[in-house]
Amino acid sequence: MTQRRNFQRTGVVCTVLAALFLCSVAAADSKEIQPIIRVTGEGTALIAPDMAVLDLSVTREAATAQEALEANSAAMKQVLEEMRKQGVEERDLQTSNFSIQPKYIYPSQKSTREREPPSIVGYTVRNTLTLRIRDISRVGEILDKSVILGVNEGGNIRFSNNDPSAAIDQARVAAVHNAMMKAKTLAEAAGVRTGALLELSEQSSTPRALPIARAEMMMSRTADSVPVATGENSYKVQVSVTYAINPS
Repeated sequence: MTQRRNFQRTGVVCTVLAALFLCSVAAADSKEIQPIIRVTGEGTALIAPDMAVLDLSVTREAATAQEALEANSAAMKQVLEEMRKQGVEERDLQTSNFSIQPKYIYPSQKSTREREPPSIVGYTVRNTLTLRIRDISRVGEILDKSVILGVNEGGNIRFSNNDPSAAIDQARVAAVHNAMMKAKTLAEAAGVRTGALLELSEQSSTPRALPIARAEMMMSRTADSVPVATGENSYKVQVSVTYAINPS
């Protein structure tokens, strides 16, 4: 008898759950799908850089690894000391790469098509220093100093901004306005009107340097320093916007 009652209770529960499921499906089917307009907007803000990042490498070659290392270390020590004298802070000096590589000589192939194994004829030691220059007007001067002290590779320059938040905010506003105009244009073309804002999200925020060199942005420099043009940095933001559609 007890087992029969349990089966009856189980049957009642299943019946109730099935009824609830059918009701939810019917409600979903009866609910109208709301038409929407979804667009992507993009905004860009340009700002002059106020900071530069340099990669300076010292490379030395010698017959032995120890000789190459000693020569390289002596040169890099002078570079570091001079950068500190030039006012570059410790937090802005960082060793970004160091390597010791053997130099090989490959004998010419013999007539029997046998090739002798390569032999080591020396070593190359490379030490790369990455530094931030917060006084951007001194980039050319510091490049000059580094070359005089023995830097013989690198010189890669990346211009950036210490605090680009204001420019990024400006790009965000432009991106939203761009998305609003796109949605309005699409709605007018379809003969409808945009309704409530349903969703707004930022997709990406990407800083990039533009190859723009304006005369008024050329660095102040002495006659002997390296001429460098800073150009502008471009900060781009993309947003996704969804509007409801109201019939016209």
